Amino acid sequence: MRHLDRRTWLKQSSRGLSAVALTGLLAETNQADADSARDSDPLTAKHGHFPATADRVIFVYSTGGVSQVDTWDYKPQLYTDHGKKITASRWLNKPGEFERFLTKPRWAFKQYGQSGTWVSDLFPQLGSVVDDLCVLNAMVCDSDGHDKGTLAAHTGSAQFARPSHGAWVSYGLGTVNQNLPSFMVIAPQPPYSGAQVWASDFLPGCHQGTHVVPGVEPLPYLKPLVGSANLQGIELELLSAINRDHLERTSADAALEARIRSFETAFGMQAEAPEAFDLSQETDETLRLYGIDRGATQGFGWQCLVARRLAERGVRFIELIDVGSANNWDSHGDMAAHEPLAKAIDQPLAGLIRDLKRRGMLDRTLVVWTTEFGRTPFHQSVDHPGREHHNLVFSSWLAGGGIRSGIVHGKSDEHGILPVQDSVHTHDLHATMLHCLGLDHERLTYRHAGRDYRLTDVAGRVVREVLV
Repeated sequence: MRHLDRRTWLKQSSRGLSAVALTGLLAETNQADADSARDSDPLTAKHGHFPATADRVIFVYSTGGVSQVDTWDYKPQLYTDHGKKITASRWLNKPGEFERFLTKPRWAFKQYGQSGTWVSDLFPQLGSVVDDLCVLNAMVCDSDGHDKGTLAAHTGSAQFARPSHGAWVSYGLGTVNQNLPSFMVIAPQPPYSGAQVWASDFLPGCHQGTHVVPGVEPLPYLKPLVGSANLQGIELELLSAINRDHLERTSADAALEARIRSFETAFGMQAEAPEAFDLSQETDETLRLYGIDRGATQGFGWQCLVARRLAERGVRFIELIDVGSANNWDSHGDMAAHEPLAKAIDQPLAGLIRDLKRRGMLDRTLVVWTTEFGRTPFHQSVDHPGREHHNLVFSSWLAGGGIRSGIVHGKSDEHGILPVQDSVHTHDLHATMLHCLGLDHERLTYRHAGRDYRLTDVAGRVVREVLV
């Protein structure tokens, strides 16, 4: 029984049609193979349409609808006008005239940093790094439903299943580390709309996000199930031969090609992913920065620190989904639920910004925090402690990767109901993200069902006012 090391197995396997995937893994030492793989391997690293200001994205998604007027959009008039009756039907797009009562935030705001940006008391740690942030206070999206709003935030479409933003980035740029997926999602559980938020849909399957679940075993089967590397090499050689034979006897099969590529990525991940998820080499000071106890394998701090480690190792698009320990930000019943949720992410996100900055990574890492929509600054009862869905204006923020720091872009009206200056649609946010990565959102297209598709559909503009 002969021993097959990883490189020998890859070289032998690459002789067949499965070279579409395998040649790229050998390209690290063979320039001729690298040139050939550029056109054949969908995950080979590619150049964008123009020079990029960011090499990677860390996309943070707080699911449930975070209230803008309780977090980032300071409205002193809302405190003054608490209990004032307004006619809300013209904003809610519902028939008939009906009234609502303005309701003040539960938390105070104060100014932070040299920029003097107003931040709620919910986020004191993020307030301390606000000079590194660009706050968007006039975000707009197309739906006030959780499923549709979540789809739109991730795929650009509130109505139909489409590829996720991370899949589009993987399709456009490939990966710089063949041993790790180009698109990874760290989430205790999926948000609204489920796994569609990291799906590749009609893009090649290799661009689908890999779901990492915080815990002792963040990814299944990172350790080979077989008893030795020799035996695993023999099994993989047999599998490769079967795949080659099937491809030779059939026409092009995109699903099989994607499956072959997934085996190659999985094989590489067994070598590199365990180390990426191992925080034992991190210093006590770094763990404290993220609010992590040594040995912990869960929590939002763990998600953030692992995101930094994956970014260091060449993963193009990393999404962190904040779903809370017991619920999410959907505070219909009582806005008090925002407090523990904010506490859980405040220090880890501030720690992530500080850590990236001190390592010289923030300049080339685009960090995005957003949610599916905001919440109403009014309610049908003046004494009601909750807030309803509101997609007409909400808040997000950006940092690093070519984004101007210490600014607030966009403005809502005095009560935080409608944008009055520099609104930013979800399509605009996606266009700007792609631009920072060197991708033109109008040119990043894929032919499907007889027409060209793109992340921003037929809309979107780059928000150049927030770029350095």
